[in-house]
Amino acid sequence: MPDATDRRILRQLLADPDIANAELAQRAGVTPASLWRRLEKLRETGVIRATETRIDWRKLGYEVQVSLRFTLDKTQPRAFDDFTAAARRVPEVTEIQTFLGSVDLRLSVIARDMAHWQQLYRESILTLPHVSDSDALMLVSTIKDVQELPL
Repeated sequence: MPDATDRRILRQLLADPDIANAELAQRAGVTPASLWRRLEKLRETGVIRATETRIDWRKLGYEVQVSLRFTLDKTQPRAFDDFTAAARRVPEVTEIQTFLGSVDLRLSVIARDMAHWQQLYRESILTLPHVSDSDALMLVSTIKDVQELPL
């Protein structure tokens, strides 16, 4: 389990992922050598899994973001496998999640504009296999989007 110093390091990393190690060590109150050892231990134990790049799709021209919820026909033995394989082939699908409950899967889809969204919906989304029900939620705004934990 991470101790108080590890949690300080993690808080600083979450607040500023691009922080230089020397600055991170100073903010966390440890020496650079101690910081390096602690970061290595956090990586080895899987607490830190990866350094993540987050892309602002709007700045790349993708103005539409849609969250699609699907219920699959579970009488088909390969429903999940076939659906996820087909969804992975759609380049505009940025995220695939599975759930327990009335919704089986959720896809995040990006499109340049409404015309592009309509084309994607007709040609790529409606053709996904084994769908028994779906629901689309179009993103209007993001109020809070953090990866931070109460460390």
